[in-house]
Amino acid sequence: MPGYRYVDRGVAGQTTAQGRGRFEAQVTPVSPRVVVIQAGINDLKAIPLFPHRRNEIVADCKANLRHIASRAETSGATVIVTTIFPPGRVTLERRMVWSPEIERAVEEVNADLRGLGSDRVVVLDAWHLLEERGRLRDGYGIDTLHLSARGYAALNGELETILRGLPAGGGGTPKYSHTRSR
Repeated sequence: MPGYRYVDRGVAGQTTAQGRGRFEAQVTPVSPRVVVIQAGINDLKAIPLFPHRRNEIVADCKANLRHIASRAETSGATVIVTTIFPPGRVTLERRMVWSPEIERAVEEVNADLRGLGSDRVVVLDAWHLLEERGRLRDGYGIDTLHLSARGYAALNGELETILRGLPAGGGGTPKYSHTRSR
C-alpha cells in the first residue's frame, strides 16, 4: 500500500510470551507508526498437552497480548490487534493433540481482545471475517491453523481498509468500523 513500509517482526510458531519478550529489542527501535498484532493460537494449542494449566495458559495469553498492545500504544503507535482466527477442519494428524478446549479458549481470548478497542487501538475481528459456522471458511486455510492465499487476501483487504482510515502519518484516532461480510 502506498505510503507504508512494512517491517515484519512475526516469528512462526512463537507464543505471546516470546513475542512480548522480543518487543523491546525488535519493534521499539523501528519506531513504527502502526503496529499490527496477530498472535495467540500457539499458546492455546498447548492446552491439550497441559489440561491442568488451561486457565493459566488463557490468562497468560490475554495478559501478554494486552501488554504488547499497551507497550505499542505507549510508544505512540496506532495499534491494530486481530482476534485469533477460527480453526479450520481438524486434520487427522492433529486430532491426537487437539481438544474442543482450544476453541473455547480462542473464544475467551477473542472476547478479551474485542474489549481493547480505544482511540489508538483498532480491533480487526478476524474471527468474524474468516469464519463460517464456527470454523474457518472453506478455501481460507491450508490446514487447521494456517491461512491460504485466499484467507490472507480477505484479511489483508480488511487491514488495508483500516490503514486507509488512519489519519495521515498513521497516528491519531482511526476511523474504522468492521461489519461482517460474506
